Amino acid sequence: MARSEGGEAPAAPGQLAPTGNPKNLVHSAAKVFAVLRAFGADLPELTVTEVATRAGLDRGTAFRLIHTLIALGYLRAVPGTRRFRLTLRCLELGFAALSANDLPGHAEPLLRELVPSLADAGSLGVIEGGEVIYLQRVQQGLERSGVVRRPGTRVGAYATALGHAILAHFPRHRQIEHLEAVERVMLSERTVTDLDALLARLEAVRAQGYAVSDGENAYGLRTIAAPVLGTDGLPLAGVSLTIQAARQPIGAFVETALPHLRRLAEELTEGVRLSLGAIGLRRAG
Repeated sequence: MARSEGGEAPAAPGQLAPTGNPKNLVHSAAKVFAVLRAFGADLPELTVTEVATRAGLDRGTAFRLIHTLIALGYLRAVPGTRRFRLTLRCLELGFAALSANDLPGHAEPLLRELVPSLADAGSLGVIEGGEVIYLQRVQQGLERSGVVRRPGTRVGAYATALGHAILAHFPRHRQIEHLEAVERVMLSERTVTDLDALLARLEAVRAQGYAVSDGENAYGLRTIAAPVLGTDGLPLAGVSLTIQAARQPIGAFVETALPHLRRLAEELTEGVRLSLGAIGLRRAG
């Protein structure tokens, strides 16, 4: 079974994701999607028995669902065999999501779910020429601290958790290129500017999978960040969550927010992967 970019094996085709209230789950609908998800690039044609096994269903249920999906136009029988395959009509199921927005558009509602309940700000950004460029930003309350970072704002990647989360997954020569592309000045007494120290920091970030900043980029702000990977396995962007220091100690913030940050990064990474890159970043010009 293929593994996701995060290194974890995906759920089995018939496995259900947890819901807030199990009573709200319509099992018949879940079984239909289990049948559709049984097919893949590695197994485009399946028999009834193979569908039943991969979807976690009994053969009779699989048989009925397959023929229902044939009647609806989402499956077809392979001539001369006992196998079935998906039809192009299945593209309808994902077209709305693919065409609705690029990556910042998909990130915005996910960030709003976490701000302000979990964090005071949530961001999506990319690295260009040694700087983090904010492409999406949701914040509430930080304006009182004089921190306003709208889409288009640029900050040196060397001094941000968002920058570290992205840079950590680049080859060493690209890390150095970005770190030396801008003047590394002290933004607070905690800012790290030494190249060797920053490179060692990026090694640690890569090993743990996320970056943390505690007042290094701006006084009184605490941030955690994680990369969003592209189809090539390299960082396409990064996401971050930020709080004012008075809201929570850094250790408690990491413990509370990290699972949500990881789910956010993984959801965007998975969207890029499943769309074969159709969900991505629009570049001007």
